[in-house]
Parts: sequence; structure tokens; C-alpha cells
Amino acid sequence: MHLTRMRGSRWTAAERAILIAVLAIAMGSLFVTTYSLALGDPVPRRIDAALVGDSRAHAATVVAVERVAAGKLVFHEYRTVRAAMRAIDRQQVYAALDLTSKPPTLDVASAAGASVARVLERISTVDPGVRVVDTYPLSARDPNGVDIFYLMLVATIIGFFTVFQVRANAGDLLLRHHATFVVGLALAASLVLTLVDGPLLGRLDLPWAETWGILALQILAAASFASLMSVLIGRWAVLPTWLFFVVFGNTSSGGAVSPPLLPPLFAFLSQWLPSGATVTALRDAVYFRDYQHARPLVVLAVWAILLFTTWLLVARSRSPAPAQGRRGAARAAQLTPDPGA
Repeated sequence: MHLTRMRGSRWTAAERAILIAVLAIAMGSLFVTTYSLALGDPVPRRIDAALVGDSRAHAATVVAVERVAAGKLVFHEYRTVRAAMRAIDRQQVYAALDLTSKPPTLDVASAAGASVARVLERISTVDPGVRVVDTYPLSARDPNGVDIFYLMLVATIIGFFTVFQVRANAGDLLLRHHATFVVGLALAASLVLTLVDGPLLGRLDLPWAETWGILALQILAAASFASLMSVLIGRWAVLPTWLFFVVFGNTSSGGAVSPPLLPPLFAFLSQWLPSGATVTALRDAVYFRDYQHARPLVVLAVWAILLFTTWLLVARSRSPAPAQGRRGAARAAQLTPDPGA
């Protein structure tokens, strides 16, 4: 009853401005909270690693490696170094401890998770006798491994920001024209981002076709989600869009902090939200071209297609046919007698 009364009441301009300010502060506070708790001080949660050799004969080395990972290493035994390295190639593990070599060697993969690699590389200060080798180093122009995260972030912002601006300034577009615009935006913006970050700036050695397709799906997902929310809740559509893509999506994407260092909820979301799927798919395309996974591509494609289709169905069911409405109004005007005649 109270909510119904609030909806029915006429808000003054000052009251609406205060409400918008309160919501903006609340959403900003939630953004700061999630980023601070999840990304501000990342700690190991579970790091899968390969182990080759007799751990009992090298107990001190194993303990030292586990200590730098705060006891969160989960070792999987492999018979040969080749099998362990293949596990790193396939991103089944983040590191491999080879106890058969002299000295013992810890292989890491910065490209698979820069923050995880940094944690494990601290073994050099705990046990200098362990040699550290980065089997998949990051690009020299992107030593912190955040360029892929930035690509995903910019693609997301372009997707929902453009939709909101179009609806505010060109809201009279027919649904079919709006749908064509969203698809065109996804294709054009993703191509430009690929060319800018690739050949123009030379930041990453991007496979342009794959990168173009991945970014196009992310933009399509963000634009379709914003369009769907606009149809369902109108002017407040920015709130769920911000929550879904910025607060939860970007935080859990794994671009700034690798999933093994995220809280369990965010590590789980990283696998199943569009932003996390985009980061993983781009990372595979750039650094693991021979061992790409289908899961992130499937997750991203399903989100993009499902959101786009749902938006069109909901929008079509809620809006009358404009052409038929205009024809009916014109016919009614012809049949209505002129009072002044």
C-alpha cells in the first residue's frame, strides 16, 4: 500500500533530484564496497597446481611453496614434466612444481593469472633454491595483464551507455530500427576497439577476427540488457544494468584479480557472467591460441542471444504496431464529423 501510494503521488522536481542523488550514492557505495572487498586485498582461496616428483623427499620445498600461497595450493600429481606442462597449457593448473629437476623448478603462467603468478613468485624470497620460470609471460607492453580487462570494460560501457543515450535522444525509433542499430553498434564498436588496441596502439597481439567477435558479443549483451531493462522499468533501467555489469560483472570478471584470489561467490560468477566469459575468451585468444576453451565462448554467446531475443519479444508484446495505430487514428479522424461544420 505504501509503495502504491508513493507511485501514485506527484513528486516535485526537488524530491526527484534528491532521490536520484540518494540512489547514485548508494550504487557508488556498493561499487566501492565490492571492489574493495573482492579486489583491494586479494588472498589465495584455491590454487590448482601440478606436482612432479617425490614430495616426501623434498618436503621442505613443498612446504615453502605452500607457505607463499597461504596453504591454499591444491597439488595434483603428474608422472612426467611433459604432462604437467600440458596441464598448464590447457589451464587446468596455474603452476607446476618440478621436484625432479636440479634445482627444483616452479613453472608459473602469468598470462593465465598475473595475480596468482605474483603470489607464487614470492617463493624466491622464502626459498632461493627454487627456480621460477614463467612459461606464459605477459606482453611486454602489458606487464600487469590488465589490457584485456580494459577492453572488456570499455566494450561494456559502450553497450549500455549508447543505448541509454539513444533512448533519451532518439526514443522514437521503431523496434526493428532499434534492433538493427544495436547489432550495428556491436559490430562497429568491437571492430574499432580491436583495431585501436591491436594495430594502432600495438598493446596486444590480438587475433583480430576472434577479438572482434568476442567484443561484439559482449557489446550486444550489454546493449540488449540495457534495452530490456528500459522496456521493463523505464527510466530506472540504469540501476539493474549497473548492478549486473559493473558491480557484479566487472568485479568477478577475473581481469583485475584472478579467480583463485577472489571470494568464492565472485570466483563462481566469473565463469558464468558475460564479463568473466569475455575476459577468459580474450585471454585464451591472445595467449593460449592452441588451447582455447569452448565454455567462455558458449556462455557469452548464450547471454548475448538470450538477452537480445528476450528484449525483442518483451518490447514487441508491450508496444502497439505504430503503423497500424497511425492508420487507425487517421481513419477515425476521417469518420469523425467536424463540430464546426
